[in-house]
Amino acid sequence: MPTLESLLQQSAERHRNHLCPRQVLGARMGLYAGELLDVEFPQRDKRVFCFVETDGCLTDGIAVATGCWWGSRSMRLVDYGKTAATFIDTHTQRAFRITPTLTARKRAYAYAPDAPDKWHAQLQAYQVMPTFELLCAQQIKLTLDLQKIISQHGLRVVCEQCDEDIINERFVERNGTRLCLACADGAYYEMDAIPITLPRLSAVVLAE
Repeated sequence: MPTLESLLQQSAERHRNHLCPRQVLGARMGLYAGELLDVEFPQRDKRVFCFVETDGCLTDGIAVATGCWWGSRSMRLVDYGKTAATFIDTHTQRAFRITPTLTARKRAYAYAPDAPDKWHAQLQAYQVMPTFELLCAQQIKLTLDLQKIISQHGLRVVCEQCDEDIINERFVERNGTRLCLACADGAYYEMDAIPITLPRLSAVVLAE
């Protein structure tokens, strides 16, 4: 199992060699989840699925520690703006939600008394603070269908309104018509009235 130091180095590399307290929290949360679920991290498969409740630095710390990544579809954002994450063992259905303790920030100076400010105190303290002082874990039950979120790999349909591909079963049927979520419920964007057209490729380029 990688050391915390090596995980933080990996996380820092994703931030132009910058390390912050939230990255440390994320890595510690991931390591703690591995202990609670009794699984080997970082995972090489997709056994553990993670819901994160904020984006940013925390998620990189979690990702390097657990192997749960956006790209492998084993991490999903539920944007509550909270420093919290839930880890689910898809084999056993056991799930734990982990957050920092309410006293962790205040206790930082006890573990980093020479730190120049709160930020540096947290950065140093979160690396050495005992887990029971730093993190709080609660076993939970999901109120949603995780299998529906994970979905069926490789399934592809075409929206019958916009003609765009839909993967991972992210379509709905309305009156017998298959639609993407944007067409069915409204999108987060509006199309420009004038579409961008690329220069037509020559026959020579196409032939290559």
